Amino acid sequence: MTSVITGDIRGSHKAIDPRQWISPLKELFNTFGKEPKVWQFYRGDSFQIEIKNIENALRASIHIKATVKCIKGLDVKIAIGIGDKTFDAPNVTESNGEAFVFSGQLFEKMKNNNMAVKTPWNDFDKQINLYLELALLTMDKWTPNSAEIVKVSLDNPNTTQSELGDLLNITQGRVSDRQKRAGFKEILKLDKRYRELVIEKTKNT
Repeated sequence: MTSVITGDIRGSHKAIDPRQWISPLKELFNTFGKEPKVWQFYRGDSFQIEIKNIENALRASIHIKATVKCIKGLDVKIAIGIGDKTFDAPNVTESNGEAFVFSGQLFEKMKNNNMAVKTPWNDFDKQINLYLELALLTMDKWTPNSAEIVKVSLDNPNTTQSELGDLLNITQGRVSDRQKRAGFKEILKLDKRYRELVIEKTKNT
C-alpha cells in the first residue's frame, strides 16, 4: 500500500510572491523524496506527493499545512488517499492505482474542509475525518507564529523547547506558549492515534 497527497495552495492568487511559499515547500518535499518521481507541482499552485510509508501521511500533511501557513493569507487544501499502487510512472502525477484515485476523487469533493482522508476502510475514514474536522478548528486558525512553531517543531522532532527557542530567538516560555496556542501536543496525539489505527488496519488486511 501507499499514500498520495493531493494539495492546492489557497490564497495563492493574492499579491504574494509565489517564491515565498514554493521555496520552503520544495525544501520540505525534498525530505520525502525526489522530484518528479515522488512529488510534483502542477497547474502552478497544485501538487501531488507519494508517501510510501502510509503511517507518515498525516504528519507529512500537517507539516505541509504549517509550512504554508507561515505566510500570512495562505492556506492549503489537502486530500490524503491510501490504497494500492498499480502503475509506477517516472512522474508521480502519471502513476496510478487506488491511492491515486482516492486522493483525486476526495480532492474534487472537498469544498469546505481543508484536510481529509480516503482509504479502503470506511470505519477508519469516519473516525479519522471526525478527528481532523476537530483539529482543523485550531489548525485553520493558526497565525504565522503558530504555524512557524509547529513547522520548526516538526523539522526538529528531538529538540527541546529551549533549543527550539534558540533556533527562533525566543525564550523557552514563549516556545511553550506558542505550542499551546497551536495545539501542538494535541496534534501529536492525533498523529499517534492515526498511526495506531493504520497499523491495526494493515495487520487485518
